[in-house]
Amino acid sequence: MKNKAQKVYDSMMENDFCSQWLGIKPILIEEGHCILEMEVRKEMLNGFGTLHGGMAYSLADSALAFASNSYGLISPLINGNMSYSKSAKIGDVLTAKAQVISLGNKKADIDVVITCKGHETPFYFFRGTVYRTSKEHLIEV
Repeated sequence: MKNKAQKVYDSMMENDFCSQWLGIKPILIEEGHCILEMEVRKEMLNGFGTLHGGMAYSLADSALAFASNSYGLISPLINGNMSYSKSAKIGDVLTAKAQVISLGNKKADIDVVITCKGHETPFYFFRGTVYRTSKEHLIEV
């Protein structure tokens, strides 16, 4: 039986064509936390043959969205900042781990760390703030 966070994920993914295009796979979906996986494809590369910064940001944004919305309230990003430590290449498998670090009535802060299989140190770091609306996700209970 799916928990609320998984139901929200399914509901969001149904129309999240960007996340679908990224080819992200859910590894863990739970309240306030999510882990996603994505393989870097040719069409995601920039002119230097490395993962386009916007693609890395999009992966982090998707992880943040699923973690922050997992409580059932629609929570759009209002501020996000990303640091790029290393560059991913075609065929690399990235893992985005999002964790809510501060949860309030109207705002929440989320950290996302993106690692690459076969490497010890993280490639990308993202911190975002979401606005927690009073609107609930329309999911089957």
